[in-house]
Amino acid sequence: MWVAPGQPVKVKVQTEGKVELVLTEFSGRAVEPQRPAEIAGGADADIRAIFPALDSPGTYLLYAVPAGRSLPEFLGTPLVINVRADKRLPTGANLLVTRIEPLRYAVVDTDQGQIGMIFYYDSAPNTTANFLSLASQGYYDGLTFHRIVPGFVIQGGDPRGDGRGGPGYNIGAEFNDRKHEEGVVSMARSGDPLEPQMKPRYEFANSAGSQFFICLSPREHLDGRYTAFAQVFSGMEAVRNLAKVPLADEKTGRPEKPPIIRKVEVRMVSAADNPYKDLCGLKSIAK
Repeated sequence: MWVAPGQPVKVKVQTEGKVELVLTEFSGRAVEPQRPAEIAGGADADIRAIFPALDSPGTYLLYAVPAGRSLPEFLGTPLVINVRADKRLPTGANLLVTRIEPLRYAVVDTDQGQIGMIFYYDSAPNTTANFLSLASQGYYDGLTFHRIVPGFVIQGGDPRGDGRGGPGYNIGAEFNDRKHEEGVVSMARSGDPLEPQMKPRYEFANSAGSQFFICLSPREHLDGRYTAFAQVFSGMEAVRNLAKVPLADEKTGRPEKPPIIRKVEVRMVSAADNPYKDLCGLKSIAK
């Protein structure tokens, strides 16, 4: 859901009894409300009026917590609230657009096991939204990991299976400060012939679509040049097994039998099933 600049940001609590709305930055730091944030179940609340921080750019998480309970005991699924400047308008006060969506993660089912992925909603919100949208449509189901470079990356998500395919459109780069460490998931794009002497030119930087890769080891030379948008939180053993399949062409990384992505399932986060505890600081808050 998108909210236009200056408009109320309303949410409805789908539960019985009173709850406290708790807003944190994506990193986990709590945001103080301007007025009491306790509301009755089933009621609407303008969270922009409760939390003035939502008038400033940033990525936030909104939780509904039963009265007297701690934050990790939240109800339902937290909401991700991304507040960004509207680039179509001149800079100035209140010219912000707000995107609200449920906090989700993904499970990639492969013929070597399952891989769980959590997303950098704060660093790459548009890339995250694109991946989740494609996955929810079943786009990745039945595709393959068409490129495997042992010790470097495994790459998949190409409907053609040769590294040249995509969804029929490109998305803008969101190069960020996330490091390309083992288990980090990043978007593949067209390589610029002038790299690594210089940063990728516009047409190469903004050429990603659906293909992604998972790092098998730290790769500093990718930092700031590729859009890191997720990280593996479970199933690295499956990733390592995928990297061991026999190759038909070691130069291109083409496998003899490309491993299959059986399905990418998008799941809602809940208090009982929350792989974001470390990334979003819930463990430290619980203490």
